[in-house]
Amino acid sequence: MTSDSQLLTEATDPDVLSQDAAVRLLANAPWRRFGVLGDSLSLGVGDPSPGYADLGWPARVERALRRVHPDLAYLNTARVGVTTAQALAEQAVRIEAFGPDLLHLNSGANDIMRRSPDWDRIEADLRAMYAWAAGTGARLSVFTLGRAFMIPAFPDFRDRVARLNDMTRALGAEYDAAVVDCWDHALNDRPDLLSEDRVHFAAPGQAVIASLMIRALAALGR
Repeated sequence: MTSDSQLLTEATDPDVLSQDAAVRLLANAPWRRFGVLGDSLSLGVGDPSPGYADLGWPARVERALRRVHPDLAYLNTARVGVTTAQALAEQAVRIEAFGPDLLHLNSGANDIMRRSPDWDRIEADLRAMYAWAAGTGARLSVFTLGRAFMIPAFPDFRDRVARLNDMTRALGAEYDAAVVDCWDHALNDRPDLLSEDRVHFAAPGQAVIASLMIRALAALGR
């Protein structure tokens, strides 16, 4: 990405699908009930940016799916700051009652923001989430955390993210989830990726993640 990336808009950003392109990719998508569980990353929290719609990635995916299926039902139960265990305890009942046929899962970011992460507990909590989610009968999706996601207070945070992502990839494969792998994607090098807090994606990052998710979901029907 060049230094001119700040001048990009949705219409000119090569990493962002246009609405029409997203709809074409999802033309054969069968899903009519889209659910999202998790934390702020699942919620799509982030700063607005000039030239980009102020929409989180889930709302962007919903927008494209709704163009395909105008009767689409959508529920996002995500809450800022929750761990995987908390998300499951607080949000599972609502998701089950909703009955999704497409369900996005928590990536576990808040699980590793501890002085000393309990990796056995983290893996058990993630597995419990996937097992529960599989029981809903929905097609599952998840994304790994990017390498741009750093918490300077923890010198080993890059290693933490890599270890967590390995769990996500393994569980995603085991439960046949659509895994959008952000760890080493070029989006990490975008100067406009992150919000002012240096944690959440700004609007351009949200748009790129949505495009990656739409491509991953479209690939399931091929």
